[in-house]
Amino acid sequence: MIKFLDLYKINKYYRTNIDNAIKRVLDSGWYVLGKECRNFEEEFAQYCGVEYCIGVANGLEALDLIIKAYKLNKHDEIIVPANTYIASILAVSSNNCTPVLIEPSINTFNLNADLIEEKITNKTKAIMVVHLYGQACDLTKIIKLAEKYNLKVIEDCAQAHGAYYPNTNKRVGSLGNASGFSFYPGKNLGALGDGGAITTNCDELAQKLIALRNYGSHKKYENLYKGINSRLDEIQAAILGVKLQHLDTENQKRREIAKLYRENINNNKIILPSTIDKRSHVWHLFVVRSQERDKFQKYLLKNGVQTMIHYPIPPHKQEAYIEYKGLNLPITEKIHNEALSLPISPVMTNQEIEKVIKVVNKW
Repeated sequence: MIKFLDLYKINKYYRTNIDNAIKRVLDSGWYVLGKECRNFEEEFAQYCGVEYCIGVANGLEALDLIIKAYKLNKHDEIIVPANTYIASILAVSSNNCTPVLIEPSINTFNLNADLIEEKITNKTKAIMVVHLYGQACDLTKIIKLAEKYNLKVIEDCAQAHGAYYPNTNKRVGSLGNASGFSFYPGKNLGALGDGGAITTNCDELAQKLIALRNYGSHKKYENLYKGINSRLDEIQAAILGVKLQHLDTENQKRREIAKLYRENINNNKIILPSTIDKRSHVWHLFVVRSQERDKFQKYLLKNGVQTMIHYPIPPHKQEAYIEYKGLNLPITEKIHNEALSLPISPVMTNQEIEKVIKVVNKW
C-alpha cells in the first residue's frame, strides 16, 4: 500500500537533528517563549521576506489573532473563499465578524478575484485569501481592490509554506497586511504537534500580537489587552528550526512529483490540477477531479494507493454554518464533490510514483 502521507518516514530523515534539538530544549530548563522560539521567529521571518514573525499555538489561532488585533467585530464583514478548509471561516466567525463567501476559480481552486468587488459593502473590512493546496493566490487584483476600498488583506498560508507569488521573487506571507501559517504535522513545514505563526511588516501590529498571544501581556502580570494563551512552545520551535533548513529542497521534490503526474497521467475521466507558474505551487496536495470520485477512490485503494478527500463537505453545507445552507455556490460544491488528493510527499520513491501513475491510467 502506498500511504497517502508517511509522516514517520518524513521525520525519520531528520531524527538525529530533531533529537539534538529536543535535548537542547530539555537541557535549557526553559520551555515557553525562550531562545528557540525567538530564533525560529527570526529565521522564518527572513525566509518569508518580512520584518516580523510571531509564533503561536496553531494556524487557526494565527488567523483569529490577526482579526482580533485589528479590532474587527460583529458589525464587520470579511470576504473569504467559499472553497477552503473550515478553519479560515472559523477565524472570522469566532471574532463575531460575518464571513462573506466568494466562489473560487475552477482551474486554480483559489479565490476568484473578479467576483470580489460586487460583494464589497460599507461593512467590509478585510479580504482573506487562502493559498489552497499549496498554490499561491494571485494578489494583483486583490491588493488593488484593497487599496481602493481601504481594506486589510489577510493571507491564510497554512498549506503554502515557501510558495512564490506568480512571476515574482516574493513568497506567500509577505504581500498581505498580515498572514497566518499552520505547522500541523502534515504541512510542508510540519511540527511534531500543533504550531503556527503570524508574519507581517507592520511594527505596531506585531507588537500588539506579541502581547495578544500571551494573555494580552507585554510584561508579566501587566495586561494591555484581553488576550489569549497561544504560544509556540520551545520544543516545536526547535524542531521547526531543523526542518526549515530543508523546506525548499522538499518543496522542489514535490514539484518534481507533480510534474511527473501532470506529464504522465493520461485518463479522460480525470481532470488534473493546473498551476500559474512552476514556483507558485508547492504542492501540499495534488488534487485531481473526477465526476466518479468515490468510485475512483475505492478503485485506487483496492489497487494499493491510499488517497484523501480535501474536503467532502464545503463550509456552507456544514451543520456549524446552517445559516449559509441556502447559498448558491455551484463551483465550490462541484469541487467538493469531485476532488481527490493523490499521494505526494518528498519521501516517495520513483517506484511509488510510477505505480500511482500506472494505476490511475488503468482506471
